Amino acid sequence: MSKTFRIAPSILSANFAKLGQEVTDVIASGADIIHFDVMDNHYVPNLTIGPLVCESLRPVTDAFIDVHLMVKPVDRIIPDFAKAGANMITFHPEASEHIDRSLALIRECGCKAGLVFNPGTSLHYLDHVMDKLDMILLMSVNPGFGGQKFIPETLNKIRAVRERINASGRDIWLEVDGGVKIDNIAEVARAGADVFVAGSAVFGAGKDSDAHRYDSVIAALRAELAGVA
Repeated sequence: MSKTFRIAPSILSANFAKLGQEVTDVIASGADIIHFDVMDNHYVPNLTIGPLVCESLRPVTDAFIDVHLMVKPVDRIIPDFAKAGANMITFHPEASEHIDRSLALIRECGCKAGLVFNPGTSLHYLDHVMDKLDMILLMSVNPGFGGQKFIPETLNKIRAVRERINASGRDIWLEVDGGVKIDNIAEVARAGADVFVAGSAVFGAGKDSDAHRYDSVIAALRAELAGVA
């Protein structure tokens, strides 16, 4: 049986002057998910977007919206993003006083829930919550800014998480975010990932004004994934 791979362009690298069109174009070009990087200039050294952006985009797309919260604390903002139209909400365990409670809150708000691990964060946080997760997101760069290079050591962490997911018997997505490009996406997939956040690799690929200009780069990513058994 062939694996299901999902490509999730991050709007962090999109043109915010025409964000609605960017989202429409990238989905029309074959992307599966729209990824939101939400930063608070507290948990990470950058400030990005809030629920109003999600709310504004929801009427122009029915795409699956994956919200990655890089904020501390997280519980206050979870309901706001759920109401704004998020489908999946993930957060960092270090940013929650009670991980189980935060996961429960996401589900109570009608969204799928996940945990995010920075390059230096231990996987022990997974020990008692695997049954409450829909996705595990591994950062392959240190969070805060787009356009960074993939940290090679992440591959071993991907393999370790894939083993945990397989042992759990649950259908948990394994997402990787940071430096994923055409020349390494197959290697990331072979390690065990099945959802790929690509910001600059996708949005940075088209600078002209033609609609659906992301066709070629997403097709190239798909071609690399097609070779993964």
